Amino acid sequence: MAMSEPPKPRSHGMIQPRASAQARPLMENRARPNAFQAQVLTLFPGMFPGPLEEGLTGKALKDGLWTCEALDIRRFANDRHRTVDDTPAGGGPGMVMKPDIVAKALDFAAKKRIERGAGQPVIYLSPRGAPLTQSRVAELAAGTGLTLLCGRYEGVDQRVLDACSVEEISLGDYVLTGGELAAMVLLDAVIRLRPGVLGNAASTEDESFSRGLLEHPHYTRPQVWEGHGIPEVLLSGNHARIAQWRLDQAKALTRERRPDLWAAYEAEKAPERSDAENSAEKAGKKD
Repeated sequence: MAMSEPPKPRSHGMIQPRASAQARPLMENRARPNAFQAQVLTLFPGMFPGPLEEGLTGKALKDGLWTCEALDIRRFANDRHRTVDDTPAGGGPGMVMKPDIVAKALDFAAKKRIERGAGQPVIYLSPRGAPLTQSRVAELAAGTGLTLLCGRYEGVDQRVLDACSVEEISLGDYVLTGGELAAMVLLDAVIRLRPGVLGNAASTEDESFSRGLLEHPHYTRPQVWEGHGIPEVLLSGNHARIAQWRLDQAKALTRERRPDLWAAYEAEKAPERSDAENSAEKAGKKD
């Protein structure tokens, strides 16, 4: 008696993924009409939203206050190997991302921005870019969205950056393996300033860099911890004294830790002090 073949395993209705050039929505579409729109062009779309899906940014994402779409640059490659890079012109180590491939990805992202009817900046995360500042973060947060280009290898061919008017931004004087982590940091800084993301909008007013100074120290209960107490002024209930103490602390920390910021702060405040000194001098002469 012939034995019957064992039944083939069932797929249980699982969908087989297929390659697509379409941007991949990273959350269920709950976007509100005025949601901040973030597009990320990357070779590793699976990295997003990553940490941005947690905490306040994650809650804002679920509530539809902002959207995050990751577009795989490799989908725009011309050959069957999906090649996106080539050797640097003039020789040297590493590889450079090809301008034609990156341009196609940028063009696709631009069409989506046009469909939304919003002018949004295109930013390339690069260690040679302009340093990211809190003022630039606030400008970006006041917009409707942005497109972030994440480089890999030695970077992106300069011609496509020039042709597409891409803004270059740096997080600091160091180098990462790619722009994805830098893009997450920039998005976190921007999204937290969007309306409705933080419970108390006033909480950003005294933060580091908001006034050109580092932030003052913070304390909370217990009142005494391992022999160390909270500064007396913070327990006084005198709001004017507390505000002055915090300002003095912010100035002292900035002077000590960030001489560059302190010099800029001093230069900005110099005209105000000069006016005050002039007024005082005039008043003294009248006396």
